[in-house]
Formats: sequence, C-alpha cells, structure tokens
Amino acid sequence: MNDSPGWASPGSPSGEPDRENGPGTPQDSAPSKWSKQQPPAGQWSAPGQTGSGPAAPPPPPPPAGTGWGQPQGWQQPNWGRPPSPKPGVIPLRPLGVGEILDGAVSTMRAHWRTVLGVSLVVALVTETASILLQGFVLADNSSLSALDNNPNPSANDIASALSGAVAGSALTLLITLLGVVIATAMLTMVISRAVLGRPVTTREAWTDARPQLLRLLGLTTLLMVIAVGILAVGILPGILVAVAGSTGAGIALGFLGAIASFVVIAWLLVRYTLSSPALMLEKQGVFKAMARSAKLVRGSWWRMFGIQLLSAFLVYMVSSVVQIPFVLVAGVTGSGGLSSLVSGDSGYSWASLIIIGIGAVIGSTITFPISAGVTALLYMDQRIRREALDIELARAAGVPGYGETPADSTANGG
Repeated sequence: MNDSPGWASPGSPSGEPDRENGPGTPQDSAPSKWSKQQPPAGQWSAPGQTGSGPAAPPPPPPPAGTGWGQPQGWQQPNWGRPPSPKPGVIPLRPLGVGEILDGAVSTMRAHWRTVLGVSLVVALVTETASILLQGFVLADNSSLSALDNNPNPSANDIASALSGAVAGSALTLLITLLGVVIATAMLTMVISRAVLGRPVTTREAWTDARPQLLRLLGLTTLLMVIAVGILAVGILPGILVAVAGSTGAGIALGFLGAIASFVVIAWLLVRYTLSSPALMLEKQGVFKAMARSAKLVRGSWWRMFGIQLLSAFLVYMVSSVVQIPFVLVAGVTGSGGLSSLVSGDSGYSWASLIIIGIGAVIGSTITFPISAGVTALLYMDQRIRREALDIELARAAGVPGYGETPADSTANGG
C-alpha cells in the first residue's frame, strides 16, 4: 500500500502501474528510459559531480524543530501536571508553609462572620473575667507592700502575701484556658468545612464541636500538667541543693535543669501538636488523639516545629501591633499619667484596665483564627502526605472525577 498515490521511488516494488509503459504494467524492472548499465553501489555521483569515488558524506541532520515532517519552529508542548482541585481555601495536595498561612487567613476572609464572631465572643468573655479579677483581686497589693517593708519575712508571711496573687492568676489562667479550648474547637470545625468550600454558621460549628469539648479540655489540661511536671522535675535537684546550703551550686543546677526541661517540653508539645484537630475531626479520645498526633508528626518533627514557631511569631507580632497603642493610652490615662508609664508603675486603675482589655480583645479576635487555622491545616497536610486524604476531601467536596471509588465503579459496571 502506498500512502501517496501515483508516487514511488525508482525501483520501488510497490506494484503501482507504470505510467511510462501504460496502465497495468508492473514496475518489477527498471523503466525503459533508464540505462541498464547503472554505476556500482557506493560509487554513484550526484548530478554535477565529476568523476567517481567514494560516496559523499551524508548531510548533517536538520536542527531541532526543522526535521522531516515537522514544521519549522514547532516544539513539543510541555503539558505538565494538571492543577490540583481547590474547592475551598487550600489546594488538595501537599501544602507549603505559605499555603498553610494563606489558608488560615483565607478562612477568616471567606467566613468572617462565623470566624470573627466566635473569636470575638470568646475573647470578650475571657478578657472581661481577667479585668474583673485584676480590678478586685490583684489591685489589693497591701500584703505585697507589707512584705516589702519587712526585711526578714518568714515563710508564712511570703505565702500569705502571694496567696491572693497566685489564686487570682490561676483563676485567670483557667478562664483563659476555657476560652482557648472553646475557640479552638469551633474554629477547627469551621476550617474543616472551609477546606471543602462549604458555608458554616456559628450554630453549626457549635453543634459539631460541643460533643468533644470536655475531651479537648482534658487534653489541653493534661498537656499543661505534663509540662509543669517536667519543669518541676528539672529544677527540683537545684532546689534541694540550694536548701542544703550550697546556694550558688543550687542556682546553677536549677538553671541547667530548667533548660533541659524546656527542651523536653518543646519536643513533647510539637510531638502532640496535632492532637487537638485529631480529637475534634476524628472524634478520638484523649490518649488516642495523642497517639494519632505522634504518628503523624513522626519523621516531620523539625518541619512541625518550624511552622509552629513561625506561626507563634506572627501571632505575637500581630497581637503586639494591635495592643501596644492601647497600652500606651492606658499608661498615659493611668493614675500617674505619663511619668508613671515611663517609670513602669502605672497602677491598676479601672480606666487603664478597660483600655488594655479592649486592645487584648481585638488582638485575640484576630489571632485566634490564625493559630487554630495553622494547626488544623497542618493536620490535614500531614494526612494528605501520609494517607492520601486529598482524594477523600475531593470526593466529599464533589470534585468531578472523584465521585466514586474504583470498587464502586466496578460494581456499577464501569
């Protein structure tokens, strides 16, 4: 068969009719116009070349893009990988650091009513309780003043002077802890729906988060107790040495023990950094969530540490930028005015506490979603890398091509 009808090279056994000898004459022999005395193989000269000799060298190959049957300047297109589906705030593939931070901010922009509403309510309640405690409990510093005036205070004097401040600080910490737990639980649910591109209301976020609140509180409390216990164990030898009489050696030993304790605490906190989203999104218990986090973080500890450290730094910077102007205004309007702000003794006036509280509420309203968003997206990123969660998310979001599994397709006759 000949792809070009009517054309054949000389001596071609294509079976095409010989146009010179008439139709029906096969081309099994050379046409009559060709001489029977052909030059021997390898010594044929091109027309215009004098003499005979070895065959001329073949012409150089054409440059790339100009070969036979290939148009001038044409190149094979580089199609690359198809873009990853992005039904919500993140693309469904392994994420970079910038994409994780952008996903947290995008969630706050896309669902600002729910996100900022939850953060504002939690921040307002916790800061109001903190202001009341500072105004009624911590403002009474008569016992501390008496301690300053006593050159040789006893252990009972120190304990009675510090008991009120310690109790007030502990109660403030407990209220703040409850607020953080509630905000983290609800915002994690909001982010889980934002990844799928689905809207969520405050009522829906609360309904989804409420069954796991006690477990999340237990998890957070357990991690704090572990951290405090490790720190106590680290500094205890230094305290014992100092009580025995070697004050300098005890202080040095306690300092070294504190540093070692902080290293261990940091390692454990990063190891269990994904416990909260695992508990909320997988409906796990406290210890199973901790084991789940340890499994997901294994082999990626330094990456988790770096991203969480960067996130904490950004949260601190945003919070500081928001709160510093309120702190300055509170210092100027305090009982001692500008001089008290410079000296660092502005007192606990109600006006200054309220102004500082307003700044803290605004700062917490902005930073709560960032912290919760980074942790939840880190959890999803690790599951995408380890367990192909992106396929399940795409199927749940209704992305075309992810509607059914191969088993379902086979069962349906596909």
